[in-house]
Amino acid sequence: MTAKSCVITGATSGIGRAAAEALAAMGWSLAIVGRDEARGGETLDRLKTIAPEGCFRFYRADLSRLSEMRRLARELAEGEPRIDVLINNAGALFGKRMLTEDGIEMTMALNHVAPFVVTNLLRRKLMESAPARVITTASRAHEQGRIDPDDLTFSGGYSGIRAYAASKLANILFTRELARRMEGTGVTANCLHPGVVNSRFGDRPEAGLGILRLAFTLFGVSPGKGSETAIYLASSADLAETTGQYFVKCKPATPSRRALDDDMARRLWEATARMAHMDAYLAV
Repeated sequence: MTAKSCVITGATSGIGRAAAEALAAMGWSLAIVGRDEARGGETLDRLKTIAPEGCFRFYRADLSRLSEMRRLARELAEGEPRIDVLINNAGALFGKRMLTEDGIEMTMALNHVAPFVVTNLLRRKLMESAPARVITTASRAHEQGRIDPDDLTFSGGYSGIRAYAASKLANILFTRELARRMEGTGVTANCLHPGVVNSRFGDRPEAGLGILRLAFTLFGVSPGKGSETAIYLASSADLAETTGQYFVKCKPATPSRRALDDDMARRLWEATARMAHMDAYLAV
């Protein structure tokens, strides 16, 4: 692909930042999204060092809140001349059950509802920019995931790992359903497992995730290595027509049986649209 414009959420640390740095070096224009203004500024400075003539912008947003999801989508639609690639990368794992101000469980809000809302509100922009791509960071953890569309807040029982696995399963189901709904528009949708990455992910001692943090540190790959599949999905000319797929190490992979359930993908889409008060997106 020639030089393109890309939006990356969760782009001020970890694999999101590594992907931004790699794409900047390839001459891409970037809109990076993060919660922290200071880290956003640091990331912009780093990108400018890599590509002094590059066009880079930072958008601050707390993607656990519906109002912020909507505001970000509106600002991106108005502020970006075009969006050739949208990388939904922001994500987290929480050790205890917390509900957002919108009554959404925090893990599902950030990891699944935010990609759903932001992507859908940018659909027109993506179609205007077509050929365009939507890339979502999922995880092999989806293989342990189970989803009840009638209980996306885990009121029947919670563990951080269970919620995270369910949200990553949701990423794949969302990708497959989005690909179906965007067929013929010139917009493709794919997702990926980045590997176990040694980054800031899970780095919250108060969440009781110390053992998981240690495992990431001891066995995780670097953010640069973890970002390789996202960069490939964003930039490879070979993937112009590829959609609805799950990738591992830059190759298509078969996700779990539950991730291939088209009826569950539809039910999850409808439940998420209701949760996000986006009734217009309930129709096929």
